[in-house]
Amino acid sequence: MSAGTIILILLALFVVFIVAKGLRIVQQSEAMVVERLGKYHKTLTAGINVIIPIVDKPREIVFRFTRDLPDGNKFVQFVKKERIDLRETVYDFPRQNVITKDNVMTEINALLYFQIMDPVKAMYEIENLPLAIEKLTQTTLRNVIGELDLDETLTSRDTINMKLRTILDEASNKWGVKVNRVELQDINPPRDIREAMEKQMRAERDRRAQIIDAEGSKRAAVLQAEGVQQAQITQAEGQKQSQILEAEGDAQARIRRAQGEAEAIRLVSEAVAGGKGDPTNYLIAMKYLETLKEMTSGQNNKVIYMPYEATGVLSSVGGIKDMLDANKALKG
Repeated sequence: MSAGTIILILLALFVVFIVAKGLRIVQQSEAMVVERLGKYHKTLTAGINVIIPIVDKPREIVFRFTRDLPDGNKFVQFVKKERIDLRETVYDFPRQNVITKDNVMTEINALLYFQIMDPVKAMYEIENLPLAIEKLTQTTLRNVIGELDLDETLTSRDTINMKLRTILDEASNKWGVKVNRVELQDINPPRDIREAMEKQMRAERDRRAQIIDAEGSKRAAVLQAEGVQQAQITQAEGQKQSQILEAEGDAQARIRRAQGEAEAIRLVSEAVAGGKGDPTNYLIAMKYLETLKEMTSGQNNKVIYMPYEATGVLSSVGGIKDMLDANKALKG
């Protein structure tokens, strides 16, 4: 193989190397920051991009992650990437010990959802973006929880999440990051506080049960009293209606008896008027005889003392027969 052929082969390999280095394929939802001679040149977006090898060089972003180990030590991990993920990222922070306003040490575990909106700011405005967001979240969480009592911390998760998101989003805007959501996973007070809270909860439930039982007994007594009252009212209304009907019936009976007596008197008056005699004496004599019959009724013998005035009435009894005979004679 001649020297010219070797040179051509080397030249072809160099061209292939240059072309391979100059073509960069960026995936969807990713970006790449390119520097030319150490200075920011441009940001590569999704698709095929062409750069000048050796002159243009992608800038690597370094992520440092720290984790607390069970033995108390910290695990530190460094990750270098040329591509910046533009998708929303969830970051699970380790448990943090925070102190509430009433001096209760509480463990809180938080989740942070953030998204890189400007790759250039995320590259040049902050040295380690995940670590900066983690430390910012820790300090902000301590400040927010420090303004609340333990009871408010346990019952105001939505308020805490909103405050954290607002503060973190405002602080991380300089880094080209958008904080979409902050969620508190766990809030764990000390064991003695949890036991006291459980006792308080059981006592509160017992108190509510007693109140509900007392209210039920009170309601039952009220309903029973209302039932008895309604029954008495109904009974009184029935008795009233019965007495009214009885009085109306007695009145109707008296009216009917009075009408019958009036009719009888009228007939007697007409009959007597056609003959001789006084109708008044006739009626008085008849009433007297009826009363005398009632007085003498019974099985025992009786002695009746008649007043003097009664003899005058009895003298008119003899005239009854004369009036009846006279009436018969007139009709004959």
